[in-house]
Amino acid sequence: RMSALLYIVRHGNTFETGDIVTRVGGRTDLPLSPSGEAQAKKLAQHFAGEGIAFATARSGPLKRTRRTAAAILAAQANPPEPAIDLFLREIDYGPDENRPEDEVVARIGKAALEAWERDSVPPPGWRVDPAAIASNWQEVFAGLRDEAGAHLVVTSNGIARFALAAAGDTRTDAKLATGAYGVIEIDGDIARVRDWNRSP
Repeated sequence: RMSALLYIVRHGNTFETGDIVTRVGGRTDLPLSPSGEAQAKKLAQHFAGEGIAFATARSGPLKRTRRTAAAILAAQANPPEPAIDLFLREIDYGPDENRPEDEVVARIGKAALEAWERDSVPPPGWRVDPAAIASNWQEVFAGLRDEAGAHLVVTSNGIARFALAAAGDTRTDAKLATGAYGVIEIDGDIARVRDWNRSP
C-alpha cells in the first residue's frame, strides 16, 4: 500500500534586509514581505515542478501561513481547499513577543535561546506546551495513515519543530528556515522524518 507524505512548510519572510527583526509569535499577524512572497512562489514552482499534487492542505490562521499556502496551492492543477487549523498558529513568546532579538537575549540569556533552538526547551515566560503540540502533530499523523499521497501543512517554526518529537526524531537542529520544508512519511502507525529544513 502507499504511504502518506506530509510536507511541513514554514511560511516565507515577514521582514526585509535592513528591517529590525523581531520575534514574531502567535499574537503578531504580519503579512509576508516581498521576499516572503517570492519564497512562497518558489515553493509553489518547486512542488509543481516535482509533480507533487497535494490531496489535502491546512495552515495556521495567521496571514503569513495562509498566504504561503495559497501561493503553493495556486500552482496546483486541482488544489484542495485549505483548512485552517488553530494549533498551527505560532507559539506565544510572552514578554518577548514582537521584541527585537537583542532584547530577547538580554532578558533570557544566550543559553536559554540555544536550548530552544537546539532542544525546543521553551525559555521562561514563553507560552508553549511542547507535549500538547507534539500530541496535536500525532493526531495529524493518525488522521493521514489511510490517506495515501501528498499532504500540505503550512505553519511557523515554533510549531513545526515539534513534529520531529511527534515522529520520535531526535535530531539536534529542529529549526525550519523561512520558505523551507520537511517531509514526514506516515506508514500505518509509523511516522518517519524523510527530510528536514530543505529549501526549494
